[in-house]
Formats: sequence, C-alpha cells, structure tokens
Amino acid sequence: MEKIIASCGLNCASCEARIATIADNNELRAQTAEKWKVQYGAAAITAEMINCTGCREVGVKFGHCEQCEIRRCAMSNNFVTCAECEKMELCITIKSVHQYVPEALENLKSMN
Repeated sequence: MEKIIASCGLNCASCEARIATIADNNELRAQTAEKWKVQYGAAAITAEMINCTGCREVGVKFGHCEQCEIRRCAMSNNFVTCAECEKMELCITIKSVHQYVPEALENLKSMN
C-alpha cells in the first residue's frame, strides 16, 4: 500500500478524508463525518468539511490538519517530518498522536 507520511507519522494515504477528496466521493465524506463525530466527540463535523489532500501535499487541508501544532512545528524547523527532529521521541506534542497510533511513530522511525 502507498504511504504518504504526515509530519507526525500518520499515513495520509489511508486517511478517509484524503481518499474521499482524491476520489471526490461525497458518500465517503458523509460516512467519514459521521464516524469522526463519534470517534473524536466532534458533533460539528459535516461532510462538507471532509476535504484534505494530505498534511504535506499541495492542496486543501482538513481544518485540524491546517491548524495542527505538530505540522506547524515541523514546518517552522524546516523539517519534512518529525523524523528529522532529534527530540522526536521526547516531544510532548507529538506524543499525543503516538500514544494512540503507535504505527505513526514506527513510520517516522523507518524514515531514518
């Protein structure tokens, strides 16, 4: 499977928002919005908000991805991903992702 690794290590290629955006699939947008409402306790998410080309890709970003503190930090340090940061495994900011999605950390480690 294709991998498009975000700054934090998540694989954007497997993200429902990116898949729906690339395929212009409104049904998948609606399904993703409903899933994320429950999964993230975010009742305000709508199908119209489900648009993202990926963290490091050119194009539209999902609201959270556009404002992501991890992405902003990597960009401000001229890093492609957090894998370039020597403090990555001690970083409190990125730990919020890695504690729930350990494969994101593994993706970053495999880039070195």
